[in-house]
Amino acid sequence: MAERSTWFVDVILPLSLPNLYTYRVPYELNDAVKSGQRVVVQFGKSKLYTALVRTIHSVPPKQYEAKYLHSILDDKPIVNERQMQLWDWMASYYMCNIGEVMNAALPSGFKLSSETKIILDPGYESAEDGSQKINYKDLSDKEYLIVEALELRNIITLNEAAEILEQKTVYPVIKSLLEKRVVIVQEELKERYKPRVQAFVRLNDSMKNEGKLKEVLDKLEKKAGKQMDAMLAYIKLSGLYEKGQSTAWVKKTDLLKVVEGAESAIKALAKKNIFDMEEFEVGRLVGNKSNGSKQKSLNNEQQEGLLKINKHFETKDVVLLHGVTSSGKTEIYIKLIEEILRQGKQVLYLLPEIALTTQIINRLQNVFDDKVGVYHSKFNENERVEIWNKVLGGKKKSEDGSRETEVGSRKFEEESEESPSSLAPRPLSLILGARSSLFLPFNNLGLIIVDEEHDTSYKQFDPAPRYNARDSAIFLAQVHKAKVLLGSATPSLESYYNAQTGKYGLVELLQRHGGVQMPEIQLVDIKEATRKKMMKSHFSPQLLEAVELALKNKEQVILFQNRRGFSPVIECDACAWTPQCKNCDVSLTYHKTGNQLRCHYCGYNISVPAKCEACGDTNLKTKGFGTEKIEEELGIYFPAARVSRMDLDTTRTKYAHRQLISDFEDRNIDILVGTQMVTKGLDFDNVALVGILNADSMLNFPDFRSFERSYQLMAQVSGRAGRKDKRGKVIIQTYNPGHAIINDVVHNNYLSMYTSQLLDRKNFNYPPFYRLIELTLKFKDMDVLNEGAKVVAAKLREQLGKRILGPEFPLVARVRNEYLKAIMVKVERETSIASVKKIINEVFVDFKSQPAFKQVKLHVDVDPL
Repeated sequence: MAERSTWFVDVILPLSLPNLYTYRVPYELNDAVKSGQRVVVQFGKSKLYTALVRTIHSVPPKQYEAKYLHSILDDKPIVNERQMQLWDWMASYYMCNIGEVMNAALPSGFKLSSETKIILDPGYESAEDGSQKINYKDLSDKEYLIVEALELRNIITLNEAAEILEQKTVYPVIKSLLEKRVVIVQEELKERYKPRVQAFVRLNDSMKNEGKLKEVLDKLEKKAGKQMDAMLAYIKLSGLYEKGQSTAWVKKTDLLKVVEGAESAIKALAKKNIFDMEEFEVGRLVGNKSNGSKQKSLNNEQQEGLLKINKHFETKDVVLLHGVTSSGKTEIYIKLIEEILRQGKQVLYLLPEIALTTQIINRLQNVFDDKVGVYHSKFNENERVEIWNKVLGGKKKSEDGSRETEVGSRKFEEESEESPSSLAPRPLSLILGARSSLFLPFNNLGLIIVDEEHDTSYKQFDPAPRYNARDSAIFLAQVHKAKVLLGSATPSLESYYNAQTGKYGLVELLQRHGGVQMPEIQLVDIKEATRKKMMKSHFSPQLLEAVELALKNKEQVILFQNRRGFSPVIECDACAWTPQCKNCDVSLTYHKTGNQLRCHYCGYNISVPAKCEACGDTNLKTKGFGTEKIEEELGIYFPAARVSRMDLDTTRTKYAHRQLISDFEDRNIDILVGTQMVTKGLDFDNVALVGILNADSMLNFPDFRSFERSYQLMAQVSGRAGRKDKRGKVIIQTYNPGHAIINDVVHNNYLSMYTSQLLDRKNFNYPPFYRLIELTLKFKDMDVLNEGAKVVAAKLREQLGKRILGPEFPLVARVRNEYLKAIMVKVERETSIASVKKIINEVFVDFKSQPAFKQVKLHVDVDPL
């Protein structure tokens, strides 16, 4: 008998550990284990974790005796080698541990530990008669025991499940129940899975006979005009006579768009068995069927821009497309995507905000139909796992070889006439998403598009890895030998500098598409207006007149105020006392909804006090203004106008962005008040006016990027005005109309802003000439923190000298009852950043080895924004 080999695996644990950990593979699993699979391992005395196999080898660890891994959860790897390369690079570049990268990358549906809690899926109901989607007959004996326990207890941990089954590991059983949608991980309740359902209509099979159909139409024409209109609209939309189909499904909403008020007529036709009406789930993986609209042809400038991009791609991996707002960048993206998809490769289309996906997905689906998938953090874990698997390898085929999908409560084969063909999932070639979509298991990327590349939302701030999706996308493209297109109307200084110095290719579109003019920008000096007592609350006379004119012309208005809430603070009129957060060094923001004072850092909230807690006076006044206050005051000045607000408070739920944008597109909203969410690439064709209520709050922020960001925000929000056939208007309210940045916005002079800011950056040692690494120390005891920060800074100065700034308290020196101290490291471009990081790591290891500082938290932010 041949001797069996002994194999070991190095695994990534979902913990912040510097090293991989080694386990021994049981002989019976030697042939099954593969890199990229999830395995169940014990770490510590008794805890079990889902770990990921990184490498397989035959060398036992020298420092400890390797434990056996318990089981393998996957038949095939769920993470490929190219993803692993990205993870390794992120851990190295952003100075974090590989386990932290894995936690950011994998949907939590893939991560289970012995303390994970499970509950019955809210959509699951057991049934003995087999009438449900899943019933007891689908369950193994062990699965049945778990379900029975959940029906009695409602919630159990995996440790408790192990006791119920009287076995050490229950991961395979729980994995099976998760796949059958019988149970879910408890944290998924934050976003319960709500399938997206739409109503579809088709002709009943009895209408296949042309004579019968004509007879029905004749009857309806005489007695039921509305029903007749609905029938004719269906025939037109379904292409019945052109295609010879009588079973084509048409969305009910499309019918209602053609025949206004036909809801009851459609129901009546269904009751008469003329129409079949049914609701189908339109899943995350595929969108609605293309409406057949043709992609717009490129104008001369766009065509020239596309040729230049392709020419640059011959010699450069990254190209920056600098195109003013409404210059038609998306049409160029679509042409590039078409070419890559023709080559059989995948495309990743990154967007900074979930809000942007709503509009873009519709445009892309009209061209690419069901090749498009969407992925972002507002999806729950079932949805994210589903899309992950879809990108990884396509839908699993059934035994007869046909691909199946569940639609509502019924199953349909891919090409069946029983369902709208667009609902059957096919492999995804084009993924549209926010920064987390960077981690999907692509196997053949050809192109990454980073739209609005300047946006700070691409940066992850907490927890680690504190990565920038734009920069990480460039590395991912190198791994796949793919190309990267960065697009923006207001590029970041770093990207534009890289383009100017030849590192990136540069293509510019300086004219709006279709000859549309740039908006007229008017400055209003609110200091002068206040002096003359012309201001009405926070509105200048010019702004109120312009809003009134737009509403009179049935046009829409966007008002921008980069602060949410009703008012920044409440202040005592007698002694100037303001309510403070008990956990953070910030004042509480007043939110009129709920009549609360709320901390935007930790979530602490209290009711509005009746009197001053310092002097006892009852005269408490609000100071400053946020989006909520603007929304309320507009109701006073324009009572007939329909006003809505888009900020973090109104878009917390999964579909809130989509609903707001849809309502604004459908002209159900006259005035949209918003924070920077309204500045980001949204395209509305009826916006005549944009108002910036306070330009100075952005300009006066104490940050070396404040002028650049102010320009970007004002230019972007100004770009929402005056699309299609009419020149728009922008009114900027400011106390300093002569400010250089405001004048650059007025004249749409990006180059002027870039040149002046680049000179300042060079003079004061900031990016793109220097690299920044920000070190933050956190601890509850201020004295210990101060002493620890001094020790770290002194150790770093011994080797890095004047490159170290600090330690200093940041603007907000205490958050969640922890004091903060910041140290900034400035490194010349010519200096090896790897050697600097090595020094920092060595200092950290030495610092944490000292008993007095073991509990002090250390955070590293490479390339902070």
